[in-house]
Amino acid sequence: MVSAIYGKKIGSTQIFDDDGNAVNVTAIYADPCKIVQIKNVESDGYNALKIGFSQAKENKVNKPLKGEFSKAKVDAMKYLKEIRLEDFNSEYKVGDTIDLSVFNIGDMVKITGTSKGKGFAGVIKRYNFHRGPMTHGSHNIRKPGSIGMCATPRKVLKGKKMPGRMGGVQVTTSPTKIINILNDDNMILVKGSVPGAKGSLVFIRKA
Repeated sequence: MVSAIYGKKIGSTQIFDDDGNAVNVTAIYADPCKIVQIKNVESDGYNALKIGFSQAKENKVNKPLKGEFSKAKVDAMKYLKEIRLEDFNSEYKVGDTIDLSVFNIGDMVKITGTSKGKGFAGVIKRYNFHRGPMTHGSHNIRKPGSIGMCATPRKVLKGKKMPGRMGGVQVTTSPTKIINILNDDNMILVKGSVPGAKGSLVFIRKA
């Protein structure tokens, strides 16, 4: 049984539980995904389901993908992704749908997405370094400080915390709880924050 699905991050809000406490949640739109191809160890070297998500216009899809969709007899999709399977599962067939029924309220899930890009950042923003003194003629206010080494090894070690590009990387959250599932709206509410900007693609799987 597949216990994962792709969705789009809608945004954050808050709801109130039965005790009247405010709970911060993130809304994720999970349109039913169509199975486009089934992969197995014999033919592809691994077990997986290739699924399509978010219906697209025909003129927005290139010819190779059009052929793939027509072979599977499904509508053109904007995203094509794979869900890995530990064992080959024969209960799924090409054209089948994977929807929010794979989850239940209260399940713990991990969510993978691409974090917001923040451009080139210094060490204070990037790694929470402390600033230097701002008095007595000090010029080392937001600088990283010395990065040099002695005669041995006479180089800057790899992985040293320095200014650089921040964000825009794949991030997976710690297991978080499903607060509510709105089947009529294809919406799922999870507790806490989810990586990525509004409208970005996220992958939800059971922890």
